[in-house]
Amino acid sequence: MSGRARPEPMQVVKQRRDATLEALVGRVPFIRTLGVVFERRGDELTAILPFNERLIGNPLLPALHGGATAGFLEVAALIELTWTQLWSDVESGRVSPEELADARALRMPKTVDFTVDYLRSGLPRDAYARARVNRSGRRYASVHVEGWQDNRGRLFAQATGHFVMPDPPGTDD
Repeated sequence: MSGRARPEPMQVVKQRRDATLEALVGRVPFIRTLGVVFERRGDELTAILPFNERLIGNPLLPALHGGATAGFLEVAALIELTWTQLWSDVESGRVSPEELADARALRMPKTVDFTVDYLRSGLPRDAYARARVNRSGRRYASVHVEGWQDNRGRLFAQATGHFVMPDPPGTDD
């Protein structure tokens, strides 16, 4: 008999991933305010902004409000950045969803700046976003986000954000 541990059943791994993502998203109340949900496929996250009439900024067009669009892209960037930082700990089981409920267990990155390019009007329908971490170090991270509606190749907005990374747990600010 070999000394290797048996791999966890895939269902257990999936449940841990989903519960960890849910706990992470639950730490940002603005996500609930906007109604954003996240879909996870492996380590890839897609943010979804379900259409709601209250998100309309210009009823004559009608078009999504620019602030709702910017907020949506920013939370997509923030969650992707944090998820990327957590991934290896989630996979190994070193981080549990229960631990994330404690504010001291995980500090979120802080936005330094966030620049949005509005490429066309956001239509009155669901919107989607995916973020890509361009650079992430101990102190600083840069994230690019793309937002689309019906066609991923036809973006309605994109953004770049810069974030200050939190100190590791157990260090004083």
